[in-house]
Amino acid sequence: MIVLGYLGALIIGIVLGLIGGGGSILTVPIFVYLLDVNPILATAYSLFVVGVTALAGAIRNFQNNQIDFKTGIIFAIPAFLGVYIARAYLLDLIPNQILFFSLAIQKETVIMIFFAFIMFIASYFMIRGHKEDDGSIEINYSNLILTFEGFIVGVLTGIVGAGGGFLIIPALILFAKLPMKKAVATSLMIIAIKSLFGFIGDLGNSNLIFDWGLLFLFSILSICGIFIGVHMTKFVDGKNLKKGFGWFVLIMAFIIIFQEVV
Repeated sequence: MIVLGYLGALIIGIVLGLIGGGGSILTVPIFVYLLDVNPILATAYSLFVVGVTALAGAIRNFQNNQIDFKTGIIFAIPAFLGVYIARAYLLDLIPNQILFFSLAIQKETVIMIFFAFIMFIASYFMIRGHKEDDGSIEINYSNLILTFEGFIVGVLTGIVGAGGGFLIIPALILFAKLPMKKAVATSLMIIAIKSLFGFIGDLGNSNLIFDWGLLFLFSILSICGIFIGVHMTKFVDGKNLKKGFGWFVLIMAFIIIFQEVV
């Protein structure tokens, strides 16, 4: 199982490199089910892995002049706030046990079920896809909408540890009118900054004990994966891959629900 977990780290990076998002949605399940990490700690691990992996991809895209920094900052600042609120307050508001009729559901189970719900949403966006703006429809650049979605994505990132690229990329294309390649590159920058910001906040949590050896090895493999993925974009159709990966994420969501409920 450990070998499969580290293989998963490589796959996460490859998917991020190929399609700019989606791979991070598997980070928490890999830590929980393959590497036997507590779900709450797994969300913190995921923030670090997703952050450093996306940062490696963002640096590569910066060298290719693909990042829209103005749009990225407008989106990222409220995302920071969302991550902070989620990690500092919202997670603590979830009781250790939740009574559902006569059932006592553990906090860890609630988090994984919520994560599966986010995976359902992610799979929908990946399977459906999103079109680039061709100029036929006039959409006003809305800083307010970008700010609001940035905050929402930040909250989701803080709770489940996913990067949120499946929500960021459509918003950048629709409201900021960025072409697909720039949207993907800018989303990696946003994901990197807000994820690492969230992880830094977790360092002060005395309830979380980090296995730095596991975390660094997993991250190194994921970073290797993102460079492989970036290279593979020259040979692989990212749109078809994203749809296929969306179906895989959908299946994984059902498996998590089955694992936690049955």
